[in-house]
Amino acid sequence: MKAKSMTQGSIWKHIILFSIPLLIGNIFQQFYNTVDSIVVGNYVSKEALAAVGSSGPIINMLVGFFMGLSTGASVVISQYFGAKDEQRLKQSVQTSLLMTVGLGLILTIIGIVFAPTLLRFMSTPEDVMPESSLYLRIYFSGLLGLVIYNMASGILRAVGDSRRPLYFLCFSSIINILLDLLFVLVFHMGIEGVAYATIIAQFASAILVVYILIRSQESYALDIKNWLYSQDILKRIFMIGLPAGIQQSITAFSNIFVQGYINAFGSSCMAGWSSYSKIDTFVILPAQSIALASTTFVGQNLGARDIPRAKEGTKISLYISLTTTLILSILLNVGGVTMLKIFSSEQEVIHYGHIFLKCCSPFYVCICMNQIYAGALRGAGDSTAPMVIMLFSFVVFRQILLFIGTKIINSIYFVALSYPMGWIVCSLLMYIYYKKERWLSIFLHAQDTTDTTTLTQD
Repeated sequence: MKAKSMTQGSIWKHIILFSIPLLIGNIFQQFYNTVDSIVVGNYVSKEALAAVGSSGPIINMLVGFFMGLSTGASVVISQYFGAKDEQRLKQSVQTSLLMTVGLGLILTIIGIVFAPTLLRFMSTPEDVMPESSLYLRIYFSGLLGLVIYNMASGILRAVGDSRRPLYFLCFSSIINILLDLLFVLVFHMGIEGVAYATIIAQFASAILVVYILIRSQESYALDIKNWLYSQDILKRIFMIGLPAGIQQSITAFSNIFVQGYINAFGSSCMAGWSSYSKIDTFVILPAQSIALASTTFVGQNLGARDIPRAKEGTKISLYISLTTTLILSILLNVGGVTMLKIFSSEQEVIHYGHIFLKCCSPFYVCICMNQIYAGALRGAGDSTAPMVIMLFSFVVFRQILLFIGTKIINSIYFVALSYPMGWIVCSLLMYIYYKKERWLSIFLHAQDTTDTTTLTQD
């Protein structure tokens, strides 16, 4: 399968065709944790369901940091691909993968060592603590498979190939589902079983996508006999990816505090939040997938110096995202209770899950704006502005709102509404910044600096 350039042809077609495999792949990726929740919620216990849900912010905190760096790598790779610079493209691919292995090992150690400390920090109830700690430590022991898969598939997406990562995700998701059922229903391993099923499936997808990069005949192929490392490219990856990584990890860390507010209402509320959050993730996946497509589209077209086309791609991405998300929000409000019952039959769990659904779902369209504009800005190489805006909206504003508000209104409704309030603030600030076009001068300056460095080396 050849790499695909987005610098020519129909913008609508490129965005939609590139987003669909991303969306399907993201759906299958979410099956990892969602199937875990369904299996433990129905066949283990309410506490096990709460444990899987409460582990989410901690997993997202460490994985989010790496995913931000992988975004930086994807932007750099897509720009060199758009500029048809094969030598720098090869260097960026191999430098990215070397960085991935090193950071993956570091994050594995951090996750295993500090999992219990972080769980206590967010006031995890004692009846949930043992299973949460066990699930997290097993999950982080297999983290290297997850980060390698995401970086390698990000390389393929950066050059326009979003299909093969989808195939591998489908395969690994099926493995995860089968192993979940085997370990829990047959071997009665409980939450330990779903954790092992997840990491085995993650390593399977990582092996497949790395094999494709090694066997590829394209300019982005991975040559394990002749590693090409560039300190300049690594520095550029960090300049773009580090702000995104910091933003994602700090936002997830902030959600640990929010999880603490939720945990204060007991294990039923925790389980209700866990159930809702799995549904919520599927609803906002189209916006996230289209945002990833926007990042690649903008990166390739700016690399080709076609600025008007890059801007038009951002606008079209936003239209598609808004339309899709609005339809899904309506469907969620119609069938939300039925969906919640998939995770648990306990009435109190369903009650809390429905509260989160009613409070958050009307505001999903705001997520479209902050995701699409952030994706476009990162495609241009400007990751600092999205980082600052999202940290202010999702961390500073939301934490101040909760800290002050819960002193006055001790209600789960208020806690639930803190999420959409952050989305609204973020969308407004992201829109204002994007329209000022400072990101364009940042991109042009970065290109001029790269051109000068290349000429000096030559």
